[in-house]
Amino acid sequence: QLQLVESGGGLVQSGGSLRLSCAISGGPFNNYAITWFRQAPGKERESVSCITTSGTSTNYDDSDKGRFTTYRDNAKNTAYLQMDSLKPEDTAVYYCAADRNYVPDYCSRSESAMDYWGEGTLVTVSS
Repeated sequence: QLQLVESGGGLVQSGGSLRLSCAISGGPFNNYAITWFRQAPGKERESVSCITTSGTSTNYDDSDKGRFTTYRDNAKNTAYLQMDSLKPEDTAVYYCAADRNYVPDYCSRSESAMDYWGEGTLVTVSS
């Protein structure tokens, strides 16, 4: 059973930066693609980005491109979401999820494809 624990959330001013971590235990980290999701108050959860087992990342929202960077450190069993130039509309609970897939260069943005989820970490961006 894989466990995912997010950390790094908090309160930051508009224009600031945060780095979220997703620490994984209980299984072979290298075998899982990681997807970041977020859920803003009153809105549905949406995918933010994903990173394949081979380390290729994809951002899903045009407004995030250039501001958000996803990467992983297999030696530390941890995935990261670096968020720069944060905006108030980035305020949300951020979740990481793991997808056991067998295609090194593929990662999914679909919630139904995820095998394991973290509990989430709250990011609040003040204006």
